[in-house]
Amino acid sequence: MKQIVFATNNAHKLKEVREILEGTGIEVLSLGDINCHDDIPETSDTLQGNALQKACWVKERYGYDCFADDTGLEVDALGGAPGVYSARYAGPGHDSAANVALLLENMSGEDNRKARFRTVIALLRGDLAPVCFNGVVEGEIARELHGENGFGYDPVFRPEGADVTFAEMTDEDKNSISHRGRAVKLLAEYLGQLND
Repeated sequence: MKQIVFATNNAHKLKEVREILEGTGIEVLSLGDINCHDDIPETSDTLQGNALQKACWVKERYGYDCFADDTGLEVDALGGAPGVYSARYAGPGHDSAANVALLLENMSGEDNRKARFRTVIALLRGDLAPVCFNGVVEGEIARELHGENGFGYDPVFRPEGADVTFAEMTDEDKNSISHRGRAVKLLAEYLGQLND
């Protein structure tokens, strides 16, 4: 079985990605699995830049083939914010509840609720050039929190064509349409072709 590191400390993301890649012959290792407890920098002003920065950090220091993601919620009425700053929208501390509360406050009285989740995954394998995969899901921001599942902005993001938020869906249903799910499927297809 091929091993590859997913450069994240987010247990929810790790679980989501492992479920999607299950049965592909690829074992997804966490940063903890390779004893990486570094505070990996994310200083780029783009999602792709942050994903590449994280993957390069792990590959250069630990030698493993690696992929990393960065995800942003882009809200039309807020000019694309919080975007690349989604995880720290409410300031340092990375508190999802505070981020969501600030988003709802900033969207108060706003009729244009259109938004999208965008994920970029950067993959580093051997000496090959980096490869990036994009996943996008269009939707809208709900006016209040709904659901207990998921994480981050899931309780206020309703994907296009659904009458429930991500946080009201099962993991399986969310993975089948989510931005990260779409990007990970492209990653899985790419890795699968390399194994053929």
